Amino acid sequence: MKNIPIIIEKVYHVSLLKVWKAITDKNQMKEWYFDIEDFELKVGAEFNFTVSSGDTIYYHRCIIKEIVPMKRFKHTWTHPTQSRGESVVTWDLESVDRGTKVTLTHIGVEHFADGGANFSRENYVSGWEEILGISLRDFLSK
Repeated sequence: MKNIPIIIEKVYHVSLLKVWKAITDKNQMKEWYFDIEDFELKVGAEFNFTVSSGDTIYYHRCIIKEIVPMKRFKHTWTHPTQSRGESVVTWDLESVDRGTKVTLTHIGVEHFADGGANFSRENYVSGWEEILGISLRDFLSK
């Protein structure tokens, strides 16, 4: 499966502003997403974080590529200690009846094939479904 984007769509029954803050404010992200101490909402800014799973620590390095307030947040997604690959994650927000629709598009996960089985497309789909379908949903429902 080459170049097939992962697309996850969810509708949350909260305001667009509440969702925008959840995905772009490092203090809020810490509560539901990742603890990203060096996060700065600025095009060209780099941010870094780690995720532990069992005995493995996954280091992430991302660079913000595009910000359209209340509409789009786009950044690279890399694992420089485990893969030479680079991918791009785009968060698109849209006001809909009774809430906000989030469309997350992750392109280029096939570029992580050199990282091994833990970097499979299926693992990314599962991870994003959990992040958007459980973690973000639960955070926004508070």
